[in-house]
Amino acid sequence: MNNRITIIEGPTPIFEATNSDWTAAIVESPANYEVVMTNLRTLNGPGLIERCQSTWEQQDTMYLQFRNSIGLEQEVPIVAARCLDTEEGQKLVLWLRIKPEQIKLEVHLDEDED
Repeated sequence: MNNRITIIEGPTPIFEATNSDWTAAIVESPANYEVVMTNLRTLNGPGLIERCQSTWEQQDTMYLQFRNSIGLEQEVPIVAARCLDTEEGQKLVLWLRIKPEQIKLEVHLDEDED
């Protein structure tokens, strides 16, 4: 299907919290959803953005499909996308709509902290 961006190889994406008014506005609904952001390396960022735009123009949902940390296949709706050119190559920035119970919080402490 053309309404999915699939991560074929590599680690599970890392999701970062977003604290923007615009992200809350695009997922406003009776159900409780959060918007998270992830960055992915890609070889064809503009093509993926074009697929997203085409899918959204057809009033359909675009999904990010990946395997989670225990190997189960998951897919989450993409609500916004952007392609950036970096020194390392093209990077795809995706904003995703997820339910709060899908969020896995990771706490990283500096060595100086107890």
